[in-house]
Amino acid sequence: MERIERHACFGGSQEVWRHVSAVLGCDMRIGVFLPSAALRGEACPVLYWLSGLTCTEQNFITKAGAQAYAERHGLILVAPDTSPRGEGVADDPAYDLGQGAGFYLNATRAPWAAHYRMQDYVAEELPALIERHFPASSARSIAGHSMGGHGALVTALRHPGRYRSVSVFSPIVAPSRVPWGQKAFTAYLGEDREAWTRWDAVALIHAASPSEHLPMLVDQGLDDEFLDEQLRPGLLEAACLEAGYLSTVRRHAGYDHSYYFIASFIGEHIAFHAGALRG
Repeated sequence: MERIERHACFGGSQEVWRHVSAVLGCDMRIGVFLPSAALRGEACPVLYWLSGLTCTEQNFITKAGAQAYAERHGLILVAPDTSPRGEGVADDPAYDLGQGAGFYLNATRAPWAAHYRMQDYVAEELPALIERHFPASSARSIAGHSMGGHGALVTALRHPGRYRSVSVFSPIVAPSRVPWGQKAFTAYLGEDREAWTRWDAVALIHAASPSEHLPMLVDQGLDDEFLDEQLRPGLLEAACLEAGYLSTVRRHAGYDHSYYFIASFIGEHIAFHAGALRG
């Protein structure tokens, strides 16, 4: 672990760290906000944030305004990059495939399978790293935006008991049914649509047992340009209703897909997670 950035921020420290990922086979960067409680050596719960297509670790830490709320609630914020990167890592000229578009799954097809194991990275390698190097407790929650909203939902649903809560902004809830997901799943996983369901939040909601349910908050802007074709939050809402999975899905007039939307409601999301993490 090598710290490459450090900035005083709301009494805490916003840092960026670089490390070699054994899972991904490349260097990775992680944004880590340490509240003042963590700087004093107190064990703090961790909220993991997964960003969307084209993003790096920088988008959330520079645009969301989350640090003030994390300081208030004593949470560590961890924002990894969205994919493996570097020389020798497979890529594609399109913005929605390859580097910057890992979709938080474990690829099974060449050339992607050699490096694109973002699910194992996010769910296993990264928490172990954070809990080893920082004053982090084992209490975890997860959140994300767009492709990262898909990633947060799928990660929480695939690992019952590992996270206390999940929240998402503008998530891709059913990637098996929308162009972004169908393109990525075909490339990373192949043509077998049964294999796709293991990475689809709507399918996982139906498969979850009541004992595996966890608090879920979803925010969606109604002026989002991707709402009808790529996001389709109604599919998640209907799945939760059918499965008896308690969730809160909120729709907001006038808000789009941008970080202006995230910044407007990130305080409520962090308070939501703080209640679950410290409850």
